[in-house]
Order: sequence, then C-alpha cells, then structure tokens
Amino acid sequence: MELRQLEYFLAVAEECHFTRAAKRMHVAQSGLSASIRALEVELGAPLFLRTTRQVELTQAGRALLPEARRALGSIESAKDAVAAVQGLLRGTLSVGSLQCLHVVHLPAVLARFHELHPGVELRMRQSGNAELVEEVRAGRLDLAFVTRQPRIADDLRVSAVAGEPLVLACAPGSPFAARESVELGELRGQSFVDFNADWGTRDEADRALAAAGVERRVAVEVNDVHSLLDFVAFGLGVALVPQSFALKTDRVHFVGLRGDVPVAETVVVTGGTVGAAASVLLDMVGQAKAGRLRAAG
Repeated sequence: MELRQLEYFLAVAEECHFTRAAKRMHVAQSGLSASIRALEVELGAPLFLRTTRQVELTQAGRALLPEARRALGSIESAKDAVAAVQGLLRGTLSVGSLQCLHVVHLPAVLARFHELHPGVELRMRQSGNAELVEEVRAGRLDLAFVTRQPRIADDLRVSAVAGEPLVLACAPGSPFAARESVELGELRGQSFVDFNADWGTRDEADRALAAAGVERRVAVEVNDVHSLLDFVAFGLGVALVPQSFALKTDRVHFVGLRGDVPVAETVVVTGGTVGAAASVLLDMVGQAKAGRLRAAG
C-alpha cells in the first residue's frame, strides 16, 4: 500500500466523484482509477460503489476512511516535526471551537500565531461538542476546544484549559433579578432558553438541573450566545450560562447559584499524534491564560 493510493482514496471519498478527485490531485482520471483498483485488489474488497451518477463508500471504504486520514496525518506530522527542528512551521492547522470561548481569547491567539508563523494555513470551525470531537477523531481537525464530556474516545487526548461557574441569566422583570443568589431547586416550573442539544453548555445545564430534581421545559433553543441573551432579556425564559456572559450585555441580570454550583469546564481535545503547529498553538494558549501573550498588532 502506497501513500499516494491513500491520498487518491481520500480525494475520491471526500469528492464523491472520480473526475473531481483527479482534478483535485492533478492527475489523469485513468491513473487515479487504476490506483484505486490496485488498492482494492490489495485489500481484497471494493472501496466504492460506482454508478453513472454518484460514487459512495462501501462498508470496507467507510472502515478505511478514518485510518487513511490518520495515516496521512501522521506523515504530515512527521514532516512538520522535522521542519520545526529547523525553525520552520508549515502546513495546515485546523482548529475547532465552541462559540464565544470564554476561557481564552482565541482570535487574539490565532492572530499572534499567524503573525509568528505565516507559513501555516489556519482553518477555523465552530460547531457543537460531539461534532467537534468526532472531527478530531476522524483527523479533520487537529484540535478542538469543547466543554468536557462524560465520555470521550480513548484514542483522543483531553487536556483541561479552565473552568468557570454557571450563573442564572434572567430578564430585569424576573422575580429572581433582585436576588443575590438562587438554588437550582427554585427553578422548577420555569421556562428556559438554552442552546441546542450538544451545543455550548447545554449538557452541563441538563446534568445540573437533573441532579437537583428539576424537570425543565426548554421553550427556546438557539445555537448562538447573543440570541440566547436576547430571548432571556425579553422574558421568554431563564438560562444557566457561564459567568463571563455577564460581560456581553447589560440588558440581562445575572444571579449567582447556591449549593452545588455547576462548572463549565473547557478542555482541548487532540488526536493521538499532535503535530508541531498544534503543539505551538497549545503552548500559546497556555501563555495567554498566564497573561504572557500579547495580541497581534
């Protein structure tokens, strides 16, 4: 099995089309097709279902896909490691993150990284927790900043970044607005505004309220922070949010929680092999947390 065969396989799998894959790889379609057929013969199984209209992965192809991504990623990491020893960083760094990452100012860190290492192409993606973790596991992201989950695959590395307590967000006219603190049990019967399932701190809020015996109704589901705060401000529900959200608006009241206060813990998830560029970025995140990293410009 040759690396070029895996590259061709990956191109066809992602493009779902032999002609587009050949164009992407700058080779003749006949050569790419012949390479794929040779790979199928070597593996003893067809990798694609070919029709006149589309190309789909077979079960064998789906099994090979994450392994091919990992193998090619390891080769790139090896090249990057050698370049790093020579004082160079190159290649592509793909980063995933939740919205409004509250424990580190990621735009400033990425801007500084780009200033110091212009030879690295940066790619950034926002999504929910489970999707970001799966993107790292599949090799499509080098690292991702997510909320800690109860179960993350054993082949991934999880490193703590920081945590902060959740607080109650409510409208100025809410009975809770004048309070210094509330207990989670007092939220029974309240309508909630929250993120979509698996987005942001939704899972942590679900766990905390369930542990307090609160069966809640989420009246409004959103996938961005500012919409959540807008709906809360207009009295359409209360929300449990990270304490730092108080910096984003003055139209919402934020009240502390008493008792077993839930904490939103942000972690960074990486694959089994961490490339040179990803290692440098993680070091810069550590410096930013310690206040030793100046913003670019």
